[in-house]
Amino acid sequence: MMCCSESEATQYRRLHFNFCRKKRCPKRPKVQLHGLTRKRCEGKVGKDMELENLRLYLENRNIHEENKKLRKKAILLHRENKALLREFVKKFSQLGHPPPPQGCIRTESLYWN
Repeated sequence: MMCCSESEATQYRRLHFNFCRKKRCPKRPKVQLHGLTRKRCEGKVGKDMELENLRLYLENRNIHEENKKLRKKAILLHRENKALLREFVKKFSQLGHPPPPQGCIRTESLYWN
């Protein structure tokens, strides 16, 4: 009897082991799928970051170009303003009026030459 009970116990252990093993098998692909999903998400996030980086780079480049144009325009306007002020002071002094105080009208440039 001992022999039969041992073989039954061994069979039970094998069945139990196989049953538990079958239960675990479906869980493995889920874990792998989660890993794949995470990797896909990370790849998508990486692509999203690259696109956002490219968009910001192009926007920054456009801002720099616009800044250059505005700086050139400001320099030209400043030069024109200096020339008009010189003409004003010249005409003002020719009419016999005293020149305006030094602090009121500045003909020298603070920022541009």
